[in-house]
Amino acid sequence: MTDAAEEVRAPATDGKLNRGALSWAVFEGGRDPFVILITIYIFMPYVAGSMIGDPVKGQEIISQWQQWSGWAVMATAPFIGASIDKLGGRKGGLALIVGLMIPLTAALWWAKPDGTGLSVATTMLFAMTVQVLFAYNEILHNSLLIRAAGMHAAHKASGLALSLGNLFSVLALMFTAWAFALPGTVDWGWVPKTPLFGLDPATHEPERVVAWLAAGLLLFGSIPLFIWTPDAPRTGTPITRAFAQGAAELWRMLRTVSHHRDAAVYVGARMFFVDGMNGVLVYAGVFAVGVMKWGALEMLAYGILLSMFAVLGGFVGRWLDAAVGPKNAVAIEIAMSMVGLTAFLGMSPDTILFFWPYDASAYPPLWDGPVFQTWPDVVFVLVGFSNAIFITAQYASSRTLLTRLTPPDQTGAFFGVYALSGVATAWLAPTLVNLGTRVSGTQQGGFATLLVLLGVGLLGLAWVRGGGKTWILARTES
Repeated sequence: MTDAAEEVRAPATDGKLNRGALSWAVFEGGRDPFVILITIYIFMPYVAGSMIGDPVKGQEIISQWQQWSGWAVMATAPFIGASIDKLGGRKGGLALIVGLMIPLTAALWWAKPDGTGLSVATTMLFAMTVQVLFAYNEILHNSLLIRAAGMHAAHKASGLALSLGNLFSVLALMFTAWAFALPGTVDWGWVPKTPLFGLDPATHEPERVVAWLAAGLLLFGSIPLFIWTPDAPRTGTPITRAFAQGAAELWRMLRTVSHHRDAAVYVGARMFFVDGMNGVLVYAGVFAVGVMKWGALEMLAYGILLSMFAVLGGFVGRWLDAAVGPKNAVAIEIAMSMVGLTAFLGMSPDTILFFWPYDASAYPPLWDGPVFQTWPDVVFVLVGFSNAIFITAQYASSRTLLTRLTPPDQTGAFFGVYALSGVATAWLAPTLVNLGTRVSGTQQGGFATLLVLLGVGLLGLAWVRGGGKTWILARTES
């Protein structure tokens, strides 16, 4: 189907969000908590610290499985993205994907610490299968944006979807803390005396219940989309032909980008630094459990705070873009992420930033709350704030920089390769973390390998011409 035909069939919203667009945004709100609850802050740290019982071995095993899921996404997701327009309808594929994601996510509840439920291998198989399906889900969902919101309201629907993803995730973390983690640990009147529904902290049910919460939110977010968001019409093209045409289109996009040196170098550099930043996000939870010895309550509080601070990243990215130009903004954001990652490596319960020893018995608690009572805890959280802000800002500035380096009439092809670059090296960070953890026998050794990806990306960015503030002004004046 041609782009013109798509625009004709897209709703004329006059910049307003109709029911279909709102339903499209709500779907992302229900989907994103899987990443926050399962991948980053609660479930995977529980698997490493409690199911496997050794955070170092846990980081090694988790990174190994994520490496395999990254290979699967790399080998399949670009072809799905390039072929979807050839097939037409998206809702059938989305229904199948969601129908698999929900029960597989919910089944993680039976990942018990005593080995009587799912084994570690089965748990990781289920979780990584959902992670691959999540990537397919994003492709099909994103491809419905224009049809749901129209050209004039697409940016509003996209922004609302990101906001709802953060909002639902924060609310899910807050509910989990209030209902399951805080009861029995604090004597606050607004907190239940015991965990709701009789969940037993001794068997880590407050951590495992996030599997049901993530599955329930996905189901909740899916219903409006399948009812009200319009689908694209089916083309009748056979699947094999659609994939063949998609592969040819990918090749054309790559050839287009290769004719523009600076954009090609930038996309290549981004493949490294974005994978490094994703690695910092994904492994920070496992790192905190193993190195800082945090439990479920600390991880819930950490997730809530960082999710809230991540919202500032969009504003910081926009401010840096305007102040120094998007290329310099991205360079600053990478450099700050490297500083934050290095600071993480120098933290432990009895050390602050490599050089300052800390004896908790020699100092009174900083406050009488249930979490973050020592200076190492507080500094670790503050470093996390910095990472959340600058990594989020990078996502915003990176898109802006690409628009400054591409011909306006070829933006579609360049953003196609931009999306491809986001999955082509999805296996690289897990591979390096796995290798570093195995060789060094420490979580720090595995986490430190991410500095290589960030450094290579920053070095590659230095070879990109254009995208600075003076270049933008010159282009504007011309």
